[in-house]
Amino acid sequence: MLTTEIAVSSALDLKWARSQFPSLAQTVNGQPAVFLDGPGGTQVPQRVIDAISDYLRCNNANTCGAYATSRHTDEIISDARTAMADFLHCAADEVVFGPNMTSLTFSISRSIGRELKPGDEILITRLDHDANVSPWLAMAEDRGVTVRWAEFNDNDCTLNLADLKSKINAKTKLVSVGYASNAVGTINPVKEIIRLAHAHGALAYIDAVHYGPHGLIDVQALDCDFLVCSTYKFFGPHMGVLYGKRGHLARLRPYKVRPLTEAVPNRWESGTLNHECIAGITACVDYLADLGRRAQPESKSRRAAIEAAYAAIHQHERALLERAVAGLEKVPGLKIYGITDRARFDERCATLAVRIDGHTPLELATQLGDRGFFTWDGNYYALNLTEHLDVEKSGGFLRIGFVHYNTLEEVDRLLAAIRDIVRA
Repeated sequence: MLTTEIAVSSALDLKWARSQFPSLAQTVNGQPAVFLDGPGGTQVPQRVIDAISDYLRCNNANTCGAYATSRHTDEIISDARTAMADFLHCAADEVVFGPNMTSLTFSISRSIGRELKPGDEILITRLDHDANVSPWLAMAEDRGVTVRWAEFNDNDCTLNLADLKSKINAKTKLVSVGYASNAVGTINPVKEIIRLAHAHGALAYIDAVHYGPHGLIDVQALDCDFLVCSTYKFFGPHMGVLYGKRGHLARLRPYKVRPLTEAVPNRWESGTLNHECIAGITACVDYLADLGRRAQPESKSRRAAIEAAYAAIHQHERALLERAVAGLEKVPGLKIYGITDRARFDERCATLAVRIDGHTPLELATQLGDRGFFTWDGNYYALNLTEHLDVEKSGGFLRIGFVHYNTLEEVDRLLAAIRDIVRA
């Protein structure tokens, strides 16, 4: 593994990156804390904490006022839109802020539903987080719309693309799919799915919440109609962000209060926004850009720096994934759900769902937690997946999620801890 470690260190400044996150210095029962809970929410760099507290200390005000702190708030929101536009590769007026991805999806699904009628169809998948399922089911029930389901392959937990293709037709008005599975890490071929949807005149809605910390998002290259993500999944505050093509945001009718402007994108942000967390969003994106500049100092624009950051992140996480899978496969009675073929690791994130014979996921997470390893047990709201694989009633999975601030040494310590638990 020496060659991999050298390659990783030359691309990603891991020492600098870890120094940005104060929470990584914590200990549990005398052991260094190892944060493998990123799929449920990553840690945040100090600059995000500072941006949030600075806003509350100096600029706490509502928007559009004729005084200094209100004007500063307007500027902070504008700066955050520009930052997220660079992150997503879109225009700033195509960025909508909301409390979380789930709320944004419920909101946009109701507005899309205004244009649908009985006999229309929407297509969702059994691989998705329920936040990209239940809003569409509720809308379909209200509007008399037919819901069709794309299945996944049991053997490797990948989307059955042939099944998905067969269920898109002239009646299909929307195809909603996750960029990556938050449970088993599968990265879906979203660009191809978007192309298929558009070929039949359907809208394409992409849930990129889990993909956000692992891979570069480019909505222009994807040509999706909508894409949602959560900044707390990629080193920022608890907020949701929606990208929508400007034409859609202008044409569709939001559910909103009457005094709210009709201007795009503000017409989609009914109610007072979380200004302090929006300040943290800019800091979060700037952290990623600085990470990229340390990997490629010649990066001139923020977008170019973000691209460099994700190239370094991908290389580093690939090394973590390979080390982890190689070790987990040697644990007696352990099963990894999802892609395990090294040649196909570009089709998955560094998120692993496992089960071990004789141990419940909760038992494993608890014993690992006592040793300082933070992992998740359960279904993670990927309910259709756990039900289909018949693990829901027995506790779901143990989920191990690596992000770029994790180290190869942490992987080795985790593997040793799991071996100890199984032996005991």
